[in-house]
Amino acid sequence: MPPQANSETTADGDRGVESPGFAATGIAGLDTLLGGGFRRNRAFLVQGVSGSGKTTLGLKFAIHGAQAGEKVLRVGTSESEQEIREVAASHGWSLEGVTIYHHAPPEHGVDGVQTMFHPAEVELPRTIEAILSIVERVNPSRLVIDSLSEIRMLARDERWYRQQLITLKKRLVDRSCTVLLIDDRVAEQMLLRSLVSGVVELEQQSPEYGPDVRRLRIAKLRGQSFPTGYHDLRIRRGGLEVFPRLVAAEHRTRFEPELVKSGLPELDTLLGGGLDRGTCTLLLGPSGTGKSTIAVQHAVAAAERGERSAIYVFDERIQTLFQRSQALGLDLERHVAEGTVLVQQIDPAELTPGEFAHVVRAAVAEHKIRLVVLDSLSGYVYSMPQERFLMVHLHELLSFLNQQAVTSLLVAAEHGLVGARRSTFDVSYIVDTVILIRNFEHAGEVRLALSVYKRRGGPHERTIREVRLGPEGVTVGEPLHDFSGVLSGQPRFVGKALPGHPGVGYDAL
Repeated sequence: MPPQANSETTADGDRGVESPGFAATGIAGLDTLLGGGFRRNRAFLVQGVSGSGKTTLGLKFAIHGAQAGEKVLRVGTSESEQEIREVAASHGWSLEGVTIYHHAPPEHGVDGVQTMFHPAEVELPRTIEAILSIVERVNPSRLVIDSLSEIRMLARDERWYRQQLITLKKRLVDRSCTVLLIDDRVAEQMLLRSLVSGVVELEQQSPEYGPDVRRLRIAKLRGQSFPTGYHDLRIRRGGLEVFPRLVAAEHRTRFEPELVKSGLPELDTLLGGGLDRGTCTLLLGPSGTGKSTIAVQHAVAAAERGERSAIYVFDERIQTLFQRSQALGLDLERHVAEGTVLVQQIDPAELTPGEFAHVVRAAVAEHKIRLVVLDSLSGYVYSMPQERFLMVHLHELLSFLNQQAVTSLLVAAEHGLVGARRSTFDVSYIVDTVILIRNFEHAGEVRLALSVYKRRGGPHERTIREVRLGPEGVTVGEPLHDFSGVLSGQPRFVGKALPGHPGVGYDAL
């Protein structure tokens, strides 16, 4: 069957090499993991279950090479040319410069009458020769064979299959061709993996709730180091997005110690001067105690001194956050419009930890973010219930932010109102500062008390101060020296009566 191309074959000469010695895939995250792309003039295996993105990856590799001026050949054994064109169109891709050849393996028997040889002894070599023939005619620098499944079915056993692939690989590499072999993931491929210079595995999982989760792993990359482990993957219009697993230790930077002011002098005094630059603070308290408001207060204060902040909202609508902040005298919406505060709604059902870490990392790099707010930790955890190691992901993300001189604030809710309370998540070990907000009842009124439970960066005030939320904003009062048992939710007034007002205590103020 003659080759089928949708455009004139590109001329010999410049093949558009993007980086010496490597053939980039055009998938930024994958190229990062590969150290620039697939090493040229070698063969690589891409394997995975059906629907994991193998064909899309191979097609992107081919198209990216064609766009760089290389000669590219795609040999298909399962999908027809029309089906491949439909896949490309669904991503908005052009196949210009890509030679498409569809090879249909023969039916058993040569001309339907051959009986002297086992069909595999004739059909498989003929298929290999057909592929080599079209390769010789096109002379590509990039070749994608999708997939080996149909070819494997022609082999009588694994040994025969391996011998034929060794022949194919040698003759292709001798032609200075970078080869991508795409195949389903089956147990019989262990011998095949030893023939190639690298193996990329794609996986697809179906959680109990939410969309399918895809991830990628480089199982082998001969002759060079590479990041091991799994990396999150998503297929969208436009192709694959790979989110390399965040390793905080690879992003260490040096910066000068600095105190981050909240804009509330009393709160800064309570914190020993303010939050430490490049640390993580946990705002902990029951629902409705003003945790998010204090976090927004820090973001607004940062914006007013010319620093950029990012607020990632898991639990409420952005419009609700704007309205609530405006009612408390915090013009958050104006700062968002001016670009000094980035507010992003996180869909709790459409996210993976790796993708979220990528979003935060990109914001820090592109927008020079100096303060990050996660509101709330409960929303972050509940949005990814299938992740057993979510706290490890969070620890790595916070470590990265700290090393980039970014101050981070986590909002976490406790269960319970007045009296006994408990927290669902114990993250105090990964944060540097803990701010406790408690509600307590006194004289028929529910009040709020604020204290700093922990601060690794230095000394802090040990007192408990009352905090009020109103149209004038957040107000932090003087220490509650006249009360005992505030943190229990049922305080006792132990102060003296006000001068000139017998029997009237602090609660009358």
